[in-house]
Amino acid sequence: MNKILNIVPEIPLFNGLPENQLDAIKEIAVEKQFNKGEIIFSEGDDGQGFFVIAEGRVKIYKVSTDGKEQILHIFGRGQPFGEVPVFAGQKFPANAQAIENIKTLFFPRTAFIHLISGNPSLALNMLAVLSRKLRQFTVQIENLSLKEIPARLASYLVYLADQQENEESIELTISKGQLASILGTIPETLSRIFAKLSGQGLIRVDGRKITLLDRNSLEDLAQYGKETG
Repeated sequence: MNKILNIVPEIPLFNGLPENQLDAIKEIAVEKQFNKGEIIFSEGDDGQGFFVIAEGRVKIYKVSTDGKEQILHIFGRGQPFGEVPVFAGQKFPANAQAIENIKTLFFPRTAFIHLISGNPSLALNMLAVLSRKLRQFTVQIENLSLKEIPARLASYLVYLADQQENEESIELTISKGQLASILGTIPETLSRIFAKLSGQGLIRVDGRKITLLDRNSLEDLAQYGKETG
């Protein structure tokens, strides 16, 4: 058996499924590899299937008419992407690009829908995953439209601390340029905000390691836009 298929039981989308159903999922999975910088799909392409990342990371992004890139999501090991238009029978609404050399499992739309139609547990897992993504996207829209950049950064740092289950320090897993794009700003502005939060005693930055010196104030800044003096 292809070793990449060993990831299937670890994927949240397939949590709790019995062995025979996991075997059925493995049977329809197709391994696809992409090099760093390679486009996986473009906005407007037909949603012929969706992907789950086995190794590496992928960015989902849109490009404005003036060429500005806005990163919507960065996904890593075990995370699915491209699934929404597949189930809606629509085209991909954004672009996907490998930001590292990656290995993925590709699930063709027709085969997966046939599988899910007779499997309530898989359908419920899919709903849970889509619900989490919707919540994340709602928060991102709120941050970009209603919050200033310091509050956006504070919100992201608190979110990352929760994701990494570390109250005191976090590790940035993306470049500061990519983080700037996620937060809807430019790297130079982001660097100034990092320096400002450091000067206020909220964080300490050491390369990609960020220590949260005052999490409560960061949470206030993230939620209310309040800054310390």
